[in-house]
Amino acid sequence: MSAADQLFIRMCTDILENGTSTEGEKVRPHWEDGSPAYTIKKFGVVNRYDLSKEFPAMTLRPVGFKNCIDEILWIWQKKSNQVKELNSHIWDSWADEEGTIGKAYGYQMGVKHQYREGLFDQVDRVLYDLKENPYSRRIMTNIYVHEDLHEMNLYPCAYSMTFNVTQDAEHHLVLNAILNQRSQDILTANNWNVCQYAVLVHMFAQVSGMKAGELVHVIADAHIYDRHIPIVKELIKRPVYDAPEFYMNPDITDFYAFTPDDFELRNYIAGPQVKQIPVAV
Repeated sequence: MSAADQLFIRMCTDILENGTSTEGEKVRPHWEDGSPAYTIKKFGVVNRYDLSKEFPAMTLRPVGFKNCIDEILWIWQKKSNQVKELNSHIWDSWADEEGTIGKAYGYQMGVKHQYREGLFDQVDRVLYDLKENPYSRRIMTNIYVHEDLHEMNLYPCAYSMTFNVTQDAEHHLVLNAILNQRSQDILTANNWNVCQYAVLVHMFAQVSGMKAGELVHVIADAHIYDRHIPIVKELIKRPVYDAPEFYMNPDITDFYAFTPDDFELRNYIAGPQVKQIPVAV
């Protein structure tokens, strides 16, 4: 059983058995038929993934690995808010008449800010600090920009990354990160986000001459939607398998040179895909 499976099963069991319900409360999300989308939730879930030991792809069902990478590159590398630049349709429900998601996600990554060292956007600032000042305790990004929230078609869910460098026993530099998420739909998005931000840590580590260490995932509101409960109960009872082998093109030294074709999950065995999951918007 992969560590990601263990964490997912434990987290879902805890939410189902010990979570609190929002049924009857005023909630923003609704189902396609107009019904309010209630949840059962836990506050302050923290999961730790040791990327030096295995890649955290769940085997209870397959993760859409290439689309995960496509989206993370769309945000962090292309710094785009144009839905047409994605190879999937996961953002279609939040696209406006111009085909954008407003001033959200990739848009915020591309905004340049003045620092003492010069003008950088948030991604380039991380790359600069990992090279020039790796032991800084200030290597972080944040896309929850209050002055722009009214122009975002969806407020950012995964909104902040904090990077921290340590050393291993052989004195190699190790890159660790904390992903902060204000809210997460556990069934549809949990392992998707975990995998794509694990890839991001591997990418930043490689181009900075480091090894990937821990990814710590902090979820303020970890929830399972009411119509997802029977799906989750079935999912966590499935057989599990060993974690796959993660491959990333070792020749890439420029963060902006990565493409989805530079990544693979090898020997990946997973259960059947869960189809026709209702999505609350």
